[in-house]
Amino acid sequence: MAGVNGPRDPRGAGRLIAVHGSVVDVRFAGGLLPAIDEGIAIERDGHRSLVAEVQQHLDPATVRAVALEDTSGISRGAKAHATHAPIRVPVGDAVLGRLLNAVGLPVDRGPVLPQATEYRPIHAPAPTIERLGASLERFHTGIKVIDLLAPLVKGGKAAMFGGAGVGKTVLIMELIRSTVERHSGISVFAGIGERSREGHELLLELRQSGVLARTALVFGQMNEPPGARWRAGLTALSIAEHFRDTAHENVLLLIDNVYRLVQAGSEVSGLLDRLPSRVGYQPTLASEIAELEERIASVAGAAITSIQAVYVPADDFTDPAVAEIFSHLDSSIVLSRNMASEGMYPAVDPLASTSTLLDPRLVGDAHYRTAQEVRKTIAHYRDLQEIIALLGIEELSTPDRRIVKRARRLMRFLTQPFLVTVAFTGKPGRACELEATLAGCSAILDGETDEWNESSLYMVGDLCEARKREHAAAGA
Repeated sequence: MAGVNGPRDPRGAGRLIAVHGSVVDVRFAGGLLPAIDEGIAIERDGHRSLVAEVQQHLDPATVRAVALEDTSGISRGAKAHATHAPIRVPVGDAVLGRLLNAVGLPVDRGPVLPQATEYRPIHAPAPTIERLGASLERFHTGIKVIDLLAPLVKGGKAAMFGGAGVGKTVLIMELIRSTVERHSGISVFAGIGERSREGHELLLELRQSGVLARTALVFGQMNEPPGARWRAGLTALSIAEHFRDTAHENVLLLIDNVYRLVQAGSEVSGLLDRLPSRVGYQPTLASEIAELEERIASVAGAAITSIQAVYVPADDFTDPAVAEIFSHLDSSIVLSRNMASEGMYPAVDPLASTSTLLDPRLVGDAHYRTAQEVRKTIAHYRDLQEIIALLGIEELSTPDRRIVKRARRLMRFLTQPFLVTVAFTGKPGRACELEATLAGCSAILDGETDEWNESSLYMVGDLCEARKREHAAAGA
């Protein structure tokens, strides 16, 4: 059985003595207490055992545990069994194409997992320094603005930061599709605090696009207890680690949304009566994020590349949870509400987004110079926007007007129709090679498009497509 399928020690038999929502207290008569982070199975009449995880030792005979499933239907006096091992979840080829919950049970109405399925504990140490692989290979996404200004590292960690409604989930879905098609690797998706509708839509999208067979999905949904949302990320990570360490395959781990994991941890912390820390967050905020992030790493021969969505509460990037997540990343992709309101999708802010890989020694002089020129031009345009709003563009000097013209065309060229949004936009999706993106940006910076309509560069792939659109408009 998933979750608590370890051997049961007869000395680890206990009784449930209290239920406080998602938190349960269990007394063990034998005095052999399970350790912190170990699993407990609580019997339910006519149902599968409830899975809980030990979080506190209240006295020499009693533990307090957090349930990873709904506690309705259990009562005091119910039998409990200590497994004396962490919660274990299914891994390997059996979980590909399946949708699992936080304790590893299929929830896609498909067949039960095979008997021979391998299981792995959700708690594990991060790879030691000797095992780490120093990969600086670029991870091409086919998304122009990311590959140009915030390139990803294979085996690195990238996050997309943004408030509600700026396009984080759509960008994640596009990355799943493009990655499986481009890199032929394994994708593992962790949906933390997602709506049931979003999970269903993602499952249908992956099935229709033909990439579900190489993808494992783990969901801790919004309507589930905080314990499930808190541990769904570790469940997905355990599956990814199996493919990296045992199958020696490169894995793309996508998490939507890491902030919901922090929120679930805050709820659990409150249920355990811990005193809150800054801005009401749990005192264990830094260690909980590190427990997840430090296990995402590249080892010799295989890598886990992680792309995470991070909700930014009230668009406040100084929030303690957001700042803590920032400290673990190689690439930061910041989504802008202003750009989204102007229809600039993907709404990636070209000035706030950064990457450790954007160095001339790693990406080459041509890429670095082009990226810096793009940033410089857009930054100058933004500095002039207030003057333009007050006095009009005619009051600018000739060089400034030229920069404004090119910056507006660059921003439109960096928009891109996605494969996963065809049903909504009617525009066929585009995946762009880096060389085409660099050539297009260089042409705009050199003034080749100064006389073109801005609309010719909006939502296109490469410059050739934009040129055809401009010629068609001129001919009409």
